[in-house]
Amino acid sequence: MGFHYIEHWSWFDSFYMVVITMSTIGYQEVHPLSHAGRVFNVVLITAGVSLVFLMIGALTQALLEFELVKVFGRRRMERDIASLKDHYIICGAGRVGHSVANELARKPCPFVIIENAEASIEALDAKWLVLVGDAASEKTLREAGIDRAAGLVAATTTDATNIYTVLTARSLNPHLKIIARASEVAAEKHLKTAGADTVISPYAAAGHRIAQSFLRPNLLDFLDITSDRSGTFQMLIEEIKIAARSSLVGATVGTSGIHHKFGIMILAIRHADGSTRFNPQAHEVIGAEDCLIAMGETAQLGRLESLAASASATRP
Repeated sequence: MGFHYIEHWSWFDSFYMVVITMSTIGYQEVHPLSHAGRVFNVVLITAGVSLVFLMIGALTQALLEFELVKVFGRRRMERDIASLKDHYIICGAGRVGHSVANELARKPCPFVIIENAEASIEALDAKWLVLVGDAASEKTLREAGIDRAAGLVAATTTDATNIYTVLTARSLNPHLKIIARASEVAAEKHLKTAGADTVISPYAAAGHRIAQSFLRPNLLDFLDITSDRSGTFQMLIEEIKIAARSSLVGATVGTSGIHHKFGIMILAIRHADGSTRFNPQAHEVIGAEDCLIAMGETAQLGRLESLAASASATRP
């Protein structure tokens, strides 16, 4: 517009002059410029060069900030993973792994996810610890702190990868509790042989649940209610471990006051030696490292869990 109205050039000549000026090609002027046209061209060149430098600077800044965020974010996550202890390692961030992570986060329990597919990583919660790599790799499992972990979930999409992951994990930590996902029935035996403590088939579990919905609908509804963690229902079934120095150690089910004080039903006691006592009587003794399978209100279960883990709490 400046060249058109100051020099009275055609619109195309004016546009062409702007292009060769802004691109610094250096062709000669389309037409001789008047004094006013030269002044305008100086302003155009100054503004154009300044704009180019500003754009380059903004782009460089954005790239640097992006890289710095990635670098510092990765280092911070590595520090957080290195500080984990008694955590859980989830190998695979598919539908099963994502569901496991949601449940652990709701507890909450410390965990780290190992995944190498960018699409699966982007679908995860930004607050979760994620390690990019091959879950079957010894190096990756060591980076995830497998020697300090309490358990591992092999939930990748292929049985072969899960088997190799279980083999590697068991060799690195013989005492680790390992739960594996099996797509095929034939893979369950191999996963057990590789070292998995528990093998779960999502398809078999879904089929069993569908059948039970027909055969025992009321029982299934009850189990759904008592295992729900959304806060909709008040009654839950929970597993509570008795610490070695808890005031409940040595008490019986009757004298512990669990039922009278908290209104909690003890459905079973899993003793430290591996034996299980269902529907324990009042004289059943609670020992150190025992696990109580209890049903009650959420708040009362929380109080009992604190008592079971506390060394200084007084017996109710």
